[in-house]
Amino acid sequence: MPHPATRYLAEGPRVGIRHFTYEDGAEFTARARESKELHHPWLFPPDGAAAYSAYAARLIEDPAKAGFLVCAKDDGGDIAGFININNIVEGAFQSGALGYGAFAHAAGRGLMREGLDLVVGHAFGPMRLHRLEINVQPANTASIALARACGFRLEGFSPNMLFIDGAWRDHERWAVTAEMRASG
Repeated sequence: MPHPATRYLAEGPRVGIRHFTYEDGAEFTARARESKELHHPWLFPPDGAAAYSAYAARLIEDPAKAGFLVCAKDDGGDIAGFININNIVEGAFQSGALGYGAFAHAAGRGLMREGLDLVVGHAFGPMRLHRLEINVQPANTASIALARACGFRLEGFSPNMLFIDGAWRDHERWAVTAEMRASG
C-alpha cells in the first residue's frame, strides 16, 4: 500500500513511529477490517473512510491527544499498529492515557513492543510527559503482556470504568513514570 513520505519521530531496529495523516486512511481502514476478529471485543478502530477522517482529525487537531502509527520497516513501512496518547494533561500532572492495537498481519511479531517502547520514550522525551497509564480489560491478556513487557506496573482495578461494546467494562490500571523508565 502507498505510504505518505514522512520521517519517523523515532525508530528502532524493526519499526518506526510517526504521526497519523489523513492520507493513511485507506491502509488503516483496510488493516482494521482485516483485524476485526483480533480486536473484538477489546477495541473498534475505524474501518471506513468517514470514520477514519473523524478519528484522525481528533488525533491530529486536538492538543489533548497524540496518535502514532507503528510502521514495520522491513515491510516497506506498512502500518503494523497504532498507539494513541489520550487525555493529555499538562501542568503539574504531565500525564496521558495510552490506547493501542496491533493489526492482524503484524500481531505476534514483537513490533508493537518495540513501537510502544518508542512511543513511551517520545512521550517522556520531546513531549515532556511524566506519567503514562494504560487501562486494560482483565481478560485482554495480550494487552496486559505488552504493558508488562514495556515496564508498566499494575496500580489498581476500576470496576465499570469504560463503556465498550455495549456495556460498562472493568479495567486494570497499568502505569509507568519517567523515573521508572530511567531506572529500568
